[in-house]
Amino acid sequence: MAASFFARVPSIPYPPEQGGRWSPVTSTLDWCEENYVVTQYAAEIVNTLTNLLFMYLAAKGIRSCLKHGHDTVFLVAFIGYLLVGTGSFLFHATLKYPMQLVDELSMIYTTCLMNYATFSYGKSRLYSTLLAVGLISLAVFITGYYHYLQDPDFHQNAYAILTAIVLLRAMYVMEVNIRPKFRSKEREAADPRPHGDAAVKAREDQKDLKTLGLMWKMITFGLSIFLGGFLVWHLDNEHCSKLIKWRRAIGLPWGFALEGHGWWHLMTGTGAYFYIVWGIWLRHYLNYRQDEFELVWPNFWTVPDVVRKTTSTHVDSARGVKKEL
Repeated sequence: MAASFFARVPSIPYPPEQGGRWSPVTSTLDWCEENYVVTQYAAEIVNTLTNLLFMYLAAKGIRSCLKHGHDTVFLVAFIGYLLVGTGSFLFHATLKYPMQLVDELSMIYTTCLMNYATFSYGKSRLYSTLLAVGLISLAVFITGYYHYLQDPDFHQNAYAILTAIVLLRAMYVMEVNIRPKFRSKEREAADPRPHGDAAVKAREDQKDLKTLGLMWKMITFGLSIFLGGFLVWHLDNEHCSKLIKWRRAIGLPWGFALEGHGWWHLMTGTGAYFYIVWGIWLRHYLNYRQDEFELVWPNFWTVPDVVRKTTSTHVDSARGVKKEL
């Protein structure tokens, strides 16, 4: 049915794969998208242009951090996120080894930064310094060893492990600091909100539980998109020859929809953005500043943002819905 449908719609035949402005390929990876079939100035045009989403979301995140005064570590994280997108843009446009390193190693460095933000919170200066030295040493080791091995599996495994560690740690921190039944006595005592009255405390606890529920929705949604990107990336690698055959059968521009690595960029870029925004929101809760900020996330088809509250508007943090006062 799909084949007969595409046979009836106008399309442009795929040109043959050829050399281009940045030939020859020097990277250790050459993805499933055929090289220089659209323009001689970009080896993999879909894989190149889908990184524009990274750049847009990074700019949005940087602007939010500067405008609303989020912790500096998240501003740096968004700058790292921008570097990931820019490096990937240049890598897929040129398929040059130096650009491959910029793309892949910036992923490692940004994830190490998020590990520092997560594990250093609330710790002593000595602990934070030792953690920073340890993570910098780890990043240097991964850089040197990866350049020596030039094995993509090593990079992918290192990135996956670092991502899993920071995500699980952030989930743990969220639960033990926000869920009322898990909060320590020290955390309760440090809470500046009035909690001497049982009724007031019950209302605040209920509010925290609603917010926690929304946080888990963010995590589930963002993680599902991120892992879905990994699945599409895997299928693109495993069934590349079949996908090329299908793309050539249906022609341009419809064949672009079967560029799995491009979908990986869109999906993992969105999932990573959700994680950083969640981290910002969680940090404000950990700093007892949740009443100063609000999450704006009207629905699943929009990207969230954490903004400083104003006197003219109010957002129900449990639902992310803005209301005029």
